[in-house]
Amino acid sequence: MVALTKTTKPISAKDIKRAWHVIDLDNQVLGRMSTIISELLQGKHKPTYSPNLDSGDFVVVINTEKVQVSGNKADTKVYTYYSGYPGGLKAVPYKTLMERKPSELIRHAVSGMLPKNKLRDRRLARLFIYPGADHPHKDKVLDNG
Repeated sequence: MVALTKTTKPISAKDIKRAWHVIDLDNQVLGRMSTIISELLQGKHKPTYSPNLDSGDFVVVINTEKVQVSGNKADTKVYTYYSGYPGGLKAVPYKTLMERKPSELIRHAVSGMLPKNKLRDRRLARLFIYPGADHPHKDKVLDNG
């Protein structure tokens, strides 16, 4: 008996179709929504997903100033970065960063969930973050997300 195998056609860069998704973070948990955003940016929700191609969609995130964190993170979480100079370690508490740049919290969380490869910067370039409900991409978004 001959076994029948199902073959799939490989996808190329010219076959990629990108959709627009709007994600509202009003009273949503930061970590849970970051995983959804990273999957949309990578294109893992598509049947044509290929890890070596950048097949993800555009994502518009609104109401970032209303995002929440679970547990005790609002009081204890600290974001650190290093300037490159001796003694250049900087630490910023979650509450301070939330007041100053709420969009940077989202970008940092999503960036940490994306694979660390050459496609990461291109995927993050398709992420648009706005603190309020208004965004300039309303003409491109057609009830996809």
